[in-house]
Amino acid sequence: MYSANPDRYNGMQYRRAGKSGLKLPALSFGLWHNFGELDPYAKSKSIVFKAFDLGITHFDLANNYGPPPGAAETNFGKILKEELGRYRDELIISTKAGWPMWPGPYGDLGSKKYLVASLDQSLKRMGLDYVDIFYHHRPDPDTPMEETMAALDLLVRQGKALYVGISSYSAEETRKAAKLLKELGTPCLIHQPKYSMLDRWVENGLLDAVEYTGMGCITFSSLAQGLLTNKYLKGIPEGSRAARPLGNGAIEAEQITPENIAKVKQLDELAKERGQSLAQMAYAWVLKDPRITSVIVGASQPEQVEDAVGCLKHLQFTADELQRIEDILAS
Repeated sequence: MYSANPDRYNGMQYRRAGKSGLKLPALSFGLWHNFGELDPYAKSKSIVFKAFDLGITHFDLANNYGPPPGAAETNFGKILKEELGRYRDELIISTKAGWPMWPGPYGDLGSKKYLVASLDQSLKRMGLDYVDIFYHHRPDPDTPMEETMAALDLLVRQGKALYVGISSYSAEETRKAAKLLKELGTPCLIHQPKYSMLDRWVENGLLDAVEYTGMGCITFSSLAQGLLTNKYLKGIPEGSRAARPLGNGAIEAEQITPENIAKVKQLDELAKERGQSLAQMAYAWVLKDPRITSVIVGASQPEQVEDAVGCLKHLQFTADELQRIEDILAS
């Protein structure tokens, strides 16, 4: 029977999510990849245990994570039932709905029908009475936002979620969603956007919107799915995400371009000068902004989680280091 590390809270930082009362670990753990039916269950379980032992209390899922869709929630539910569930009150568990999940007109996007049904399914897969955070996973241009936000409000009032969030909304959409939820009496806790040194769209107004509305911000793909590590510096290794036909938004071989690798090699040199791995520097670079509550870590090995948490030892950047990063990215 798994017994958690008694010192698990000593090495982790916890940051308040916007103006809420909830604190999240600076590094959260995401089950987007490596927790489906293609992955060994014993390894998946060991990664989750390693994360919790290092003070990572937040586990981020979605209805469509796998493959196949639903598999990550099913496997995480099994881990909870077998061993981790006795720590439930120390865990923040989040899930989402907004991408295709089942056939027909009610298994996608942002209708009340879809969101309510999806969360019910997620709770059954994980064996939970409630999740801590439920997100709308992406904007739906065809459903009135009033309906989508009313669905999130309903799920909180039903006790199926403690907090709600949004993901991948534009700055304008974020402000509107926050206003609607505030009027309903269920504040929007947090926004989850993609953000890394190689994908900086959030800097064009979204982070300002998050701050203005009082939300937290938790980022995903902050390593550009492994590109901002030393994994691909000498080609595409066997077993990596880019070498496996994972689908579901996973990085593909054509994204490993010579131009990107040239930048990554220069960033890797700077990371070495800072006494960090490139992954650690990439996480630290995102966490330097006080508007960022947490960064989601993905891993295929327990050691990768340990490396990620090591970024907390050196989060500061000099002005010269930041300028060198800008020059590298602009080259």
